[in-house]
Amino acid sequence: MWRQSFGLLEKSYISGVPGSFLLGKDLRIPLYPVPLCSAVVDVAIQDYVADVASELTYQNKSRTSSEVIFVFPLAPHMTIYSFQALNEDAKVQAMLHDETQQLHKATKGQENWEYLQHQSEHSGEVFACFLGSLSPGKEMVVTLRYVQELPRKPDGAAQFLLPATLHPHWNYYTWNCLNNKPHYSLLLTASLQSPRGVASAEANCALTPLIYTAQDCSTAQVSLAETPPRDDFELLVYYGDPTEVSAVVEKGDPGAPVGSLLGDPLVLVTLSPSIPDAMPGQCQSGEFIFLLDTTFLEHAQESLLFLLKSLPLGCYFNIYCYGATSVGIYPQSVEYTQDNLIKAMQRIPSTSSRLGDATLLGTLRTIYNTPQPHGHARQLFIFMTGLPPDKEDIAAEVRRHRNSHRCFSFCFSEDSAALAIALARDTRGEATYVDSDKKLAVVVLNCLKRALKPAAEGVSLSWTLPLGLEAEVLGGTPRSIFQGEHIHLYAKIRGEAQPSCVSSNLQYLSGCSQDMKVATGVLTLQFSLNGQNVTHTIQFPLCPQGDGRLAGHRLAARCLLRMLLAEAVSGSGDEPRQRAVEISLTSGIICPFTSYVGVRTSQRVTWYQGPLALLPRHQSLVACQILQLRGSIRGSSCFPKSIAIPPGWLTAVQESWLAIQHLTHDIAALAQNGAHSKAPKPPPPSISSLEYVDPKFVLSSQILGPWVSNAIDECQELVALQNVDGSWTLSSSLASALQVDEAEIKGKMPGEVTEPSIWATVLAVTWLQKQSRYYQDPCELLEAKAVTWLCSRAASQLDKCLEAANTLLESSVELSVFRL
Repeated sequence: MWRQSFGLLEKSYISGVPGSFLLGKDLRIPLYPVPLCSAVVDVAIQDYVADVASELTYQNKSRTSSEVIFVFPLAPHMTIYSFQALNEDAKVQAMLHDETQQLHKATKGQENWEYLQHQSEHSGEVFACFLGSLSPGKEMVVTLRYVQELPRKPDGAAQFLLPATLHPHWNYYTWNCLNNKPHYSLLLTASLQSPRGVASAEANCALTPLIYTAQDCSTAQVSLAETPPRDDFELLVYYGDPTEVSAVVEKGDPGAPVGSLLGDPLVLVTLSPSIPDAMPGQCQSGEFIFLLDTTFLEHAQESLLFLLKSLPLGCYFNIYCYGATSVGIYPQSVEYTQDNLIKAMQRIPSTSSRLGDATLLGTLRTIYNTPQPHGHARQLFIFMTGLPPDKEDIAAEVRRHRNSHRCFSFCFSEDSAALAIALARDTRGEATYVDSDKKLAVVVLNCLKRALKPAAEGVSLSWTLPLGLEAEVLGGTPRSIFQGEHIHLYAKIRGEAQPSCVSSNLQYLSGCSQDMKVATGVLTLQFSLNGQNVTHTIQFPLCPQGDGRLAGHRLAARCLLRMLLAEAVSGSGDEPRQRAVEISLTSGIICPFTSYVGVRTSQRVTWYQGPLALLPRHQSLVACQILQLRGSIRGSSCFPKSIAIPPGWLTAVQESWLAIQHLTHDIAALAQNGAHSKAPKPPPPSISSLEYVDPKFVLSSQILGPWVSNAIDECQELVALQNVDGSWTLSSSLASALQVDEAEIKGKMPGEVTEPSIWATVLAVTWLQKQSRYYQDPCELLEAKAVTWLCSRAASQLDKCLEAANTLLESSVELSVFRL
């Protein structure tokens, strides 16, 4: 089993004879890894941003030369900005180029990409570069640099995980079982910086004592002190005074023009408000909008009812059936009440039967033009049976409004997976692949539970800076922050400070004057929580920090490039594209308008050592690019997981596989164009906003047993009878759902009960608890509402009611079920 690390891979030969191959049962011949000899890693962490510089040394320990490929999976919020490989014969360097430039495309090694993309079970982005031949016993030194946003732990720590490519502890050849030591050396040093002070650093292995390099403890260094762990290396950095908002000023590049993204200082802002848990079943704010493809709606009436019944009191909701009508069930979202829910369910059949040509894009624009209820975070649940024709415009529209809502997208076909992922990624939501109507209710309810987490509403930032300076948040500020989220923002400081504050803007950019060393800015975070206004204010030093590695600037470039891509795709002229290309080339961060080109330079001239040796070394282009591995939708996960690709790669099998692909393509071309016609060349790929999908948002597919679906079917009738406040009404329909005689139900009602609905609700909760433990997950939200309603109406009557209900239903449910 391969984990999420490829490192250096080679193509093997059987007995050194090209063309021979082994025929396995599943025809899957694996990749063979070149052993890692040493890894030197230098990590610079500023608050919650990391810049990683690594030097990896590999050695070919086989007896034959090998064609090697470097493959590096990209984790969430990770971006490569520099790569080079060096051996005794040549240097390969990855360079960004504008795709509009007339460059010769590198063809050597391109066939490897097609094989890798189709044969790997891993889904997500990888950086791959074809490095050429490595002789027996020779070494290849790879230098890789990347930046990454770091997760913030609940206790305020910044979490850094070392990629498995830099620490391949999982590989059989990397560890000596006799002395429990790796066959490679790992030297790791971390530089830590925060104006709040570095309090401590912890890891899952021994570290050297923290060495402070500044009197105010704002900078420190720590290193790996012993053998690295046999699992993932984790470093936690704790800062002094952990707050709900932090700000670090990173100095710009002195060589970049003033006013450019890299030339001006940047503020790295982290927002992580402390939001208490919501009590299950109680009133909650929120606007929940369901967008349903009408071709799918006829199969999901019961699941939709289950979902709507699980919504909490106090929220707003609406339903849009795109594909058949251009309006929603209601003109705008309405309060979640019994009457509004009944009217909505009555209108759905007539809405889906009307003819029209509404699209998902038009429906989204209608929603975005509809006012949002004040104090209610907007969340969309989008259901797609197929891939809409205007997918690029849809992704661009959602990205433009990303700060105003979250998207939970559900796709029912693999061709719509990329769009579902893009919508979720850009709005901090979640994408799910659903392969069965039976699983729909449970899958959507699991997402609803996440959507019901409380949120800080009406989020806003305000700045107080020295006269002449102002801050611009790139990409804007989200209106809502949900419990457990931490938001990274990048604010560009622009303008020129007045002489009373600093002698000149150049002085501010290149270093701090005496005035600026004590100058501070003020950042104020405001939001509403449970109807109460909350304000957090912090002061931060304006003297730029950092070691010039520009981690924040490069991540800001990544954020800005996504915005410009949405503008370019929507047809906003050539300016967004031109600006994106400029930012990409200057920052080293790839975007769909630029591409990697591997430049291979010969290190020596063996045929002549005279004056002609002063001529430029021979250069050639090799395959080097970001790949989107398709993997398997059904087997993938919403978070990075183990890579289950085979452990070897034989050239003959690869060539045979490619030959079959080309043969079937040629046969298809002959059938369409005639035996004597030339197959047309495919058009060049268009720029797509759905490329370069973040691995974090690879689709999740719930693995559910048939008993879960059966449990939903069995309790469907009971769920349909529940009122929106959580109660049930005593009726013949309820008796039928509980499979008990109506007269017996009424006759067994305790005399202490003052309201029949109390008795009916206790019976319903008892029946759900009795039936099966598989009911507890899909019915959790329904039960919580019911218990909340009971405790507010009849807390003193519950013990008598439960005793009578257990007798009637022949169950043994305990009174603790009514304690939330």
